[in-house]
Amino acid sequence: MLAFSACGARRIALPSDPGAPLPDFVDVYRTLTASCGGVRTFTAELGLSGRAGGNRVRGRAIVGFARPDSLRLEGVAPFGPPAFILAARGANATLLLPRDDRVVRNASPDQVLEALTGVALSPADLQAVLTGCAVPIATPVAGRLHQNGWASIDLDSGAMVYVEREGAQWRLRAGRHREWQIEYPSWQGMFPSAVRLISLRPGVDVDLTAAVSQLETNVQIDEAAFTVDVPSGASDLSLAELRQAGPLRN
Repeated sequence: MLAFSACGARRIALPSDPGAPLPDFVDVYRTLTASCGGVRTFTAELGLSGRAGGNRVRGRAIVGFARPDSLRLEGVAPFGPPAFILAARGANATLLLPRDDRVVRNASPDQVLEALTGVALSPADLQAVLTGCAVPIATPVAGRLHQNGWASIDLDSGAMVYVEREGAQWRLRAGRHREWQIEYPSWQGMFPSAVRLISLRPGVDVDLTAAVSQLETNVQIDEAAFTVDVPSGASDLSLAELRQAGPLRN
């Protein structure tokens, strides 16, 4: 049972004042992203909760990444085989539903993730979100100091990150990237223990929180992990059909 719910939790109140120049924004950004920027491989267990497209989302998954763009995501079932196995490398992803003996072949990873959870992100984007960078490492181009100990940093990718003063140090608390707001309600050491994704796109209802545990970084991951052994008798499943019956949607 998760200790919080994405549906009922308040969003982090981001600063809205124009702010004043933050002279050392480059050093602040580099310090905050040093740990997540150095992650070559990453494995964790995710406890997922929230909503997507009017549907409740809840479940557990095991995730693994390898730079630059490899992903494995397995839905943990209460017993028996996984609810799903997603493996991706580059622009190609395969999703197997072992219990139904059905498979999505040759789809883009972001499309499969959107059909499963409502979150359309690439493996590189998702790794950055879960490891606490908010967005893939970019070059900071401007910074502003706001009220109540907050600052914002603009990146050359068009994204923005928000940081909050904790004593003598800064903590990355949120980011905005494309059509997403990323929030970090809690941290454990150098990495987040909870991540929240909220769609900023009009008409798209996604508010999903992941509790991150069992996190390991820079461990050896066999390349075979990023492929799926599809049974010869598996029948094809379209993205539209997956969207209708995503294993994490209740």
